[in-house]
Amino acid sequence: MDDQNRGGNGGDDDSYVLEDTGGSIEDIEHEMEVAAQEADSTLSRRHKMPAPEEAPLQKENLDLKDRYLRTLADFENFRKRSEREKSDFFKYALGGLLRELLPVLDNFDRALDHAGEGDDFHRGVLLIYKQLFDTLTKHGLRPIDQANVPFDPKIHEAVVSEQDPSVPSHTVVAVLQKGYFLHDRLLRPAMVKVAVGGPEEPR
Repeated sequence: MDDQNRGGNGGDDDSYVLEDTGGSIEDIEHEMEVAAQEADSTLSRRHKMPAPEEAPLQKENLDLKDRYLRTLADFENFRKRSEREKSDFFKYALGGLLRELLPVLDNFDRALDHAGEGDDFHRGVLLIYKQLFDTLTKHGLRPIDQANVPFDPKIHEAVVSEQDPSVPSHTVVAVLQKGYFLHDRLLRPAMVKVAVGGPEEPR
């Protein structure tokens, strides 16, 4: 009967049976320590190796984590793009209005050029012009009105050229109509007179 009970514990049973070998207490304690270490090692291996039914769950968990990180990155890019578009909208919102006001500024320039400098009319026009111009510059308007600078096709439109060997070729010698920026965006190029026939500027 005892042999049958001992035989029933074979196979895959995880229990550890200590045989009575007639050894000393020290031998039995040593055998118990060895059995405990083997049990810990077995449990550790089982913990590290997922059961077959857990593998699909782990893969699904990794897929969900990857999708979450991608969605988070997409949202962050969308947030930054929205903030940039909002900033640009407010920064350049006056662009259309300022373009319509540029002919008014041109007329002020013509009036000041033809008015007698120092008389009451000239001073009155200049005062109104300065008030308007100062207000517009506070909102980002910047004139392109420099002469004696190299011609830049990005901001200049050459409408007249003249022979002048005394200055480097392709130098802006006169601004016929001012150009303007709104902050760093070109509203209108300046119409200029360009010198030709002089020495070429080194590139």
